[in-house]
Amino acid sequence: MLSNQAFEHRFINAVSQVSKADWQRLAGDTLFTSYEWLHALEKSQSVGKHTGWQPHHLVIYSKHQQHPIAVLPGYIKSHSYGEYVFDWAWAEAYERHNLEYYPKWISAVPFTPVVGPRLLCNTPSDALHQYILDTLDQAATAHAWSGLHINFEPMSQSWPKGELIERHGVQFHWHNRNYANFDAFLDTMKARKRKMIKKERAQISKSDIQVRWINKEQITPDVIYQFYLCYCQTYRKRSGHNGYLTQQFFTLLFANLPDNTALCCAYRSDENHPDSGFIAASLYLQDDNTLYGRYWGALEHSEHLHFEVCYYQGIERAIEHGLQRFDAGAQGEHKLLRGFEPIYTHSFHTLTHPLFKQAVAEFITTERNQLAHYFQQCQSLLPFKEQ
Repeated sequence: MLSNQAFEHRFINAVSQVSKADWQRLAGDTLFTSYEWLHALEKSQSVGKHTGWQPHHLVIYSKHQQHPIAVLPGYIKSHSYGEYVFDWAWAEAYERHNLEYYPKWISAVPFTPVVGPRLLCNTPSDALHQYILDTLDQAATAHAWSGLHINFEPMSQSWPKGELIERHGVQFHWHNRNYANFDAFLDTMKARKRKMIKKERAQISKSDIQVRWINKEQITPDVIYQFYLCYCQTYRKRSGHNGYLTQQFFTLLFANLPDNTALCCAYRSDENHPDSGFIAASLYLQDDNTLYGRYWGALEHSEHLHFEVCYYQGIERAIEHGLQRFDAGAQGEHKLLRGFEPIYTHSFHTLTHPLFKQAVAEFITTERNQLAHYFQQCQSLLPFKEQ
């Protein structure tokens, strides 16, 4: 372990190299950096050197103490897939100058563009943040990483200003303003948008498709298999492969986080076999304040079914459970017309090559101005009545 006067550290290549109790003591109630989530990724081989996501987590200790005081989950990357903070142009610029952009080191939740604390720590301090950056800089030099990246970090003031370049993104989240039910939410909308949503929902409810929630007691191996087929189908259509996550990952997830997971499933039924036609599903996770919609997939197309399973059912569930926010995933301007509002996301970057670091900083400044204009455009498309 290298150290300064206050801290020591080590890098680990599996979350199991820290006790579950220590990890969760630092992670608190975060879902996507919890021991169970990250361990499921590793145990299922959804991440690993063979996938281009090699676990390389940074664990920090106070001098002469046995238990860690902080963890920064991280990965050595040999590509930029599955990150949702896009740096392909940076990699291409390196290639044009005969330089290697990979490997790089990133602190992120693999394949999940969710905002949340990356540094797991009960009492963060300026000294701790500086020590972490110094440690990562040393590691970048030792291992020839092109740079360091921290994605979807919510607390932009945490990292020392000037050492990391802050990059903005935009996502669309739904906010619960103490709605009594879905109709109360619709009542806040302009008449034309309200009518659109009612028409979309009616098309599903009047069809032979049944939509229902499946919770922990009903999530059987067969249900997991059917959901996994849907997940794979989405990626086959979009990217020509079966997706990043293995079936074992979902099996471990439902087994180890049963109270935080549910599936919203769609069936095309008939009178004799009401449950025979599993056609679509979306995975949902839930903590004390937020509902997260993830990994939609469908085995057949049905107009407006995606909106019903991924958005409207989620909004209803968030209202029913008194949740403050619904994060339905990255991208998708069509969410605006359905009551999701733009929010800024933050990521932090530095490159070891000084000229490229300067060029990226200039690019991000320009991009940030463009995003501010885009953010205003998104706000202008919101369907709500004038206050």
